[in-house]
Amino acid sequence: EEAKVEGLAAGAADYLPKPFEPDRLLAVVARHYQAGGETGGDVLVAEDAASRALLEVVRRVAATDATVLLSGESGVGKEVYARYLHRHSPRQAGPFVAVNCAAIPEHLVEATLFGHERGAYTGAVGSQTGKFEQAQRGTLLLDEVSEIPHAIQVKLLRALQERVVERVGGRTAIPLDIRVIAASNRDLAAQVREGRFREDLYYRLNVFPVDIPPLRRRRA
Repeated sequence: EEAKVEGLAAGAADYLPKPFEPDRLLAVVARHYQAGGETGGDVLVAEDAASRALLEVVRRVAATDATVLLSGESGVGKEVYARYLHRHSPRQAGPFVAVNCAAIPEHLVEATLFGHERGAYTGAVGSQTGKFEQAQRGTLLLDEVSEIPHAIQVKLLRALQERVVERVGGRTAIPLDIRVIAASNRDLAAQVREGRFREDLYYRLNVFPVDIPPLRRRRA
């Protein structure tokens, strides 16, 4: 009971005593989420001085078209910051496309990112746009970019340098009008030194680095 009083006094919206059913928790969360309204990435809560300074930097770079590399441990909110960048950029009316590179089977990474033409490989019964094309006039987030296979990194570098993409099995260069944000929970510079990540691709992605500290370093 004392913890409940302290929590509510500190600004908590509700309190569930243990043990509670998962359905009860989800219902409470849903009620308060709806009451708060949908922010669409417009609002980030920042009380810690370091967080406020970081947010100001992110807000300024959002107005540019620079490629941003978000780094930080898993769970620090890299996608949240990526969405914030998009929503405060001149591309906010365009799509925001996020792809978790670590979740794509290795043999499908190229087709997922760049698309494919019909018959490009077994099972390709029709043409399909890739994530790059889907993000046209918007923002593409390459999450866990360090997990992209070394062989595909060359094609990714070309897409970033020349702003064109070719579908798997295709021969036409498709012009790109996108802003790219990369994110990684690994030390990409170390990956480069170990030969796991292309150095030229690293510098192409690391145009504007943003390191997001974990909560233990921003307790406020």
